[in-house]
Amino acid sequence: MIVESGSLSALAGIRHGFGTRKGGVSSGIYATLNCGVGSQDDRDNVAENRARLAKRLRAAPDTLVTPYQTHSALVVAVEKPWARGDAPRADGVVTARPGIAIAVSTADCVPVLFADREAKIIGAAHAGWRGALSGILEAVLGAMEGLGADRARISATIGPAISQQAYEVGGEFETRFLAEDKTSARFFEPMGQNSRLHFNLTGYVAARLHGAGTGAVDDLKICTYGDSERFFSYRRSCHNGEADYGRQISAILIS
Repeated sequence: MIVESGSLSALAGIRHGFGTRKGGVSSGIYATLNCGVGSQDDRDNVAENRARLAKRLRAAPDTLVTPYQTHSALVVAVEKPWARGDAPRADGVVTARPGIAIAVSTADCVPVLFADREAKIIGAAHAGWRGALSGILEAVLGAMEGLGADRARISATIGPAISQQAYEVGGEFETRFLAEDKTSARFFEPMGQNSRLHFNLTGYVAARLHGAGTGAVDDLKICTYGDSERFFSYRRSCHNGEADYGRQISAILIS
């Protein structure tokens, strides 16, 4: 049902999990652990799936919170769980409150989970290319510091996301990144028979985390596109001509 990071698992008082598509009640293209409230899946099935994931993390279902994600650099500090209809627009969440499982939803974008064990401050980021380029990772680190964390102590893990081999992009995409930082050229490489550009999103995220002074950065190096048995993938669903796609969620909490 979940994949864990060795570095985060080693932190006492912190529980986490990068969700997969295994262990739920949904069917068809959503089989089986679709936790995406933005999908067209049956609402009761999604609620049950999220409750199952929360139980796996030893958290109450109503303490598992995800924001309304918009590919932004907005971060919200969580003081208490919210009802789904009250979810704030944000792509990063942080908290110092024990028992609240903060989470983000992904299906190729990069989920990043953060923890400062000493300060007992945690964070989660949904880092698609737009959010990463506009500063969501740095914004989460800053918000954690605002709660008392020290970024030099923060451990961050990059979860399952689309790999460079599966992420073909156009030249205008590269131009946008180079306009922000010429050194981003290292994250683009021609691949395949047609030598089309492919973007290393997880590598870019790791570089931004390192550049921001994150204490430790770990990458699970799992490709959502290539592992159809365990993960949902937006791009794979498009290539397969499917009408919609499921989402997995990645969560972290202070015990």
